[in-house]
Amino acid sequence: MRKTKRVKVLGWRWRRNELRRHSDAVEAWIVLAAWAFATAGGAVAGVAGAQAVETAQARSGAEHGPATAVLLGTVPRGGRAPATYNRVRANVRWTDAQGTVRTATADVKAGTPVGGSVPVWTDGHGHLVDEPASPAVETARVVLAGAGAGLAGGLFVLAGGRLIRLRVERRATERWGEEWERTGERWGRRTG
Repeated sequence: MRKTKRVKVLGWRWRRNELRRHSDAVEAWIVLAAWAFATAGGAVAGVAGAQAVETAQARSGAEHGPATAVLLGTVPRGGRAPATYNRVRANVRWTDAQGTVRTATADVKAGTPVGGSVPVWTDGHGHLVDEPASPAVETARVVLAGAGAGLAGGLFVLAGGRLIRLRVERRATERWGEEWERTGERWGRRTG
């Protein structure tokens, strides 16, 4: 038995055809509107998400500032690990912007002598915070947040369009079944 090849005709739902139902045209318009709104909505959501992350990073950067702390205890020397990972937790002391002396545990380079200076970052209340990210990392975060928000917004709109389309399709199938019932009564016999 030979396999038949199925040919897809683009835009068939908008063409004049006796077999085209009204619901076919409605479905086509729903799909077109969903894609248009998903594209526009995704772009708006992406820009809004990127701006929100950028604003939060700018606010965080304005509140955080560098300080110099003094190492209080001995720190063991590092092993053979690369210098970027050769850090240990140790107690440090610093004076915040209000003049209050504070102590806490911070990451310091292995082998730093007792009483040595240690760079730390503090928030507006004088508490230790992580070192701010580099501009490249911040840019990557903004881009990823914008892309993620745009994708989520677009998919949300497409999912809504799909639900509407399924409802239209279900109603068309119900109508088709009702028409077959009426036609079957005229034929005078039932199937199934």
